[in-house]
Amino acid sequence: MIVALAGGVGGARLSVGLAAALPPEELAIVVNTGDDFEHLGFTICPDLDTVMYTLAGVNNAKTGWGRAGERWQFMGEIKRLQGEDWFQLGDRDLAVHVLRREALRRGRPLSEVTRDLAVRLGVRHRIIPMSDTPVRTRVKTRTRTLSFQDYFVRLRCAPRVTGFQFSGARAATVPPALRRLMRARQTEALVMCPSNPFVSIAPIMAVPAIRAWLRARDFPVVAVSPIIGGAAVKGPAAKIMRELGLKPSALALVRYYGDRVDRWVIDQQDAGLLGAIERMGKRVLIADTLMTGRSRSAALARRVVAFARDK
Repeated sequence: MIVALAGGVGGARLSVGLAAALPPEELAIVVNTGDDFEHLGFTICPDLDTVMYTLAGVNNAKTGWGRAGERWQFMGEIKRLQGEDWFQLGDRDLAVHVLRREALRRGRPLSEVTRDLAVRLGVRHRIIPMSDTPVRTRVKTRTRTLSFQDYFVRLRCAPRVTGFQFSGARAATVPPALRRLMRARQTEALVMCPSNPFVSIAPIMAVPAIRAWLRARDFPVVAVSPIIGGAAVKGPAAKIMRELGLKPSALALVRYYGDRVDRWVIDQQDAGLLGAIERMGKRVLIADTLMTGRSRSAALARRVVAFARDK
C-alpha cells in the first residue's frame, strides 16, 4: 500500500499518475481539507474536488481547478442579483456541491460523501479526506488573520504572510477508512505530493492521529519537491517561503521538513543540490517533475513508486 498526501493542483497531478501506476487496492490518497469553507449555503471542498475531478478526467486542465466544459449561468445570475461572486462556482461544479450539502445535512460524514461522489464520477482509487470534522486554515498577516479562501481567492495571495493556524485540527476526527489503514500496518511508503507545504501538507500533518502515526512509522516518507529552480510551478508556495524568511529552493524545503521526510525527489533543474541534500542524510532521486500532462504524471509516478519501494 502506498499512501499519498495531496492538496491542490500539484497533488492532483501526481495523484492521477499514481493511480495510473498502481491498482486501486495499492493506493490511498489522503487529501487536505483545510481549504474547505462554507459559501452560499454550501460546504466547498476545493482540494477534494480538484483531486476527484482530475482522477475522473473531467478537470479543467487550463485553470487547474473546476470542471472541463464548464458553464457559468448560475454565477452570472448571482452577479446580476448583486450576490457574492468572488468565488466561482460553475454549473457542473454546483451539482457536486448540492449533493454534498444534502448528504451532510442528513448526517453522513464527509468521507462517505466523498467516496460516493468519486464512485459516481468513475474514480476507482480511494480518496480520503484528512478529517470528517471541519479543519480550517487561517492565514496570519501583520494586521489580521484571514480565512484561507479570503487570502487565496478574494485577495489573490497579496497580503504578506507571517504564519498559519489550523482551527479544529486538534479535535479532528480521522475517517474510519484512514483509521483502518493506519492500524493495518500495511503501508509500504508515504508519498508527499508536490503540494504547498504550508497550506496543503501542514494541515494534514496538524491532525494529531496522523502526526502520531507518521512519528511511529516503520516505512519511508518520500516527498516530491513543489519548488523547481527556485519557483513554484503553480500557487504561492515560493512567495510564502520568502515571507517566512526561507529561500525558495528544494534545499530549503529539505531543511524545513527535517526528519519528517526520508527521501526526496527533485527536478533535473535542481541537480546541483544533490550533494548538499545527501549530506543531510537523505536519499535523492533526480527526475523530470514538471507534470504538464497525464502521461508525464504517470511517468513521474512510476519513478516515485520505484524509489519509495527501493530498500
